[in-house]
Amino acid sequence: MKIIKKSEPEEIVGNFIDEAFTEFSKASDVALNYEDYWFVAEDDSGEIIGTITGRAYYNEVHIGDLIIDKRFRRQNIGTKLVRAVEEEYRNKGFEKITLTTFGFQAPEFYKKLGYTLEFVREDKNPKLSKYFYCKMF
Repeated sequence: MKIIKKSEPEEIVGNFIDEAFTEFSKASDVALNYEDYWFVAEDDSGEIIGTITGRAYYNEVHIGDLIIDKRFRRQNIGTKLVRAVEEEYRNKGFEKITLTTFGFQAPEFYKKLGYTLEFVREDKNPKLSKYFYCKMF
């Protein structure tokens, strides 16, 4: 056996993951409900100015990345992207939305949007303390 780091996703790896997740879920009698998602905000010219990505699986939706172009921050684009995820997955069998953010990123932003702080993993550098949030549907 050898371990290889891949620098780019490959279809064969994606297929392996999909099949393994599906098989294990069925064997465990748990609904997988799996879906990756990407939402983008575009300006009037079609340029991407923000994105939110993540994955819905089992009974939760997880926000992975929320990124807004620095020229467009503080214009409610992040809020609109988070709300788009919430609306997309509400009433589709999911119970909650989860996410993590670091101290220097957006803890107060998610709190303002109604997310409940579940845990903080403190770091010696407070900017790198990790905040775990959840919002129930």
